[in-house]
Amino acid sequence: MTSGPPLARSTLDRAAHRRSDQQWLTDAWHRARVLVIDVAGGGRTLVGSSTEKPELFLLGPEAVEDSEPAGRLFLGVEPDDVPVFAVAAPLPAMAGARVASLREVGHLLSDRDAGLFTTAVALANWHARHLYSSITGLATVVGDAGWSRVDEAGHQLWPRTDPAMIVLVHDGVSGPDGRCLLGNNAAWRAAEGLRRYSCLAGYVEPGESAEDAVVREVGEEVGLLPHHIGYVASQAWPFPGSLMLGFFALADPGEPMRLDPAEIAHAGWFTRRDIAAVLAGERVDLGDGPALALPPPSSIALFLIRRWLDGGS
Repeated sequence: MTSGPPLARSTLDRAAHRRSDQQWLTDAWHRARVLVIDVAGGGRTLVGSSTEKPELFLLGPEAVEDSEPAGRLFLGVEPDDVPVFAVAAPLPAMAGARVASLREVGHLLSDRDAGLFTTAVALANWHARHLYSSITGLATVVGDAGWSRVDEAGHQLWPRTDPAMIVLVHDGVSGPDGRCLLGNNAAWRAAEGLRRYSCLAGYVEPGESAEDAVVREVGEEVGLLPHHIGYVASQAWPFPGSLMLGFFALADPGEPMRLDPAEIAHAGWFTRRDIAAVLAGERVDLGDGPALALPPPSSIALFLIRRWLDGGS
């Protein structure tokens, strides 16, 4: 049984009480570990060269001394009492390191590294997108050690994350013949010989509960009415700033689907046997040419699929 979503892991104490203590932050910087994030490059950082067990390259403050104090984003304090900061900057050349994105390596990282990388990317992306106040239109500067932005009129903005639901709809049947519903998003580019299918997902709208969003999105995208909706788990998806709320729901495979072509190009019901085969590296043909591909391993979508495959409901 899978334990939890890959990007919902962390060992960091965020130490929020330190964010307004300027003297502590100044002293902490000189003994800190620093994670450099290339926001312009999509939120990438440096990891060790191992492809199976990559580790983050955390630098000493002397390696980024030219960074402005206002640009140092305080992430928290590690269990060994060492503070950690993130800095948005071009990535330096480091022997034994390679450049990687959170999408690529998030599932391979340790709990500690997954938490640091996810938080740093989410925070750096928010700062890059909020250089001006949505209240006054005035330019903003970093406040609270990276956990707010302030304009010259004194209006504060705090990091936001947009709630989105993602649901694995299934038929409730146990065993290898049980089926789940997956869709191919109309915006996804097809890989040669493969077509990727994933769980249905969408943003929670203002005034709407996450459960109501499940019903609405499934209805809009494939024309089915889900029921017995149950929350499973959540994880951040900082591309640029979402919180994915994962659910299971039931629906009847005998009901006809009506796809919204602007959202879903293809959809279908797949058995546990199909899913297990793909995860084992086998080819599962879709009948119209390409083979079935599943979501990337750092996604909560694959976590939900694996949980269902293991008997979750």
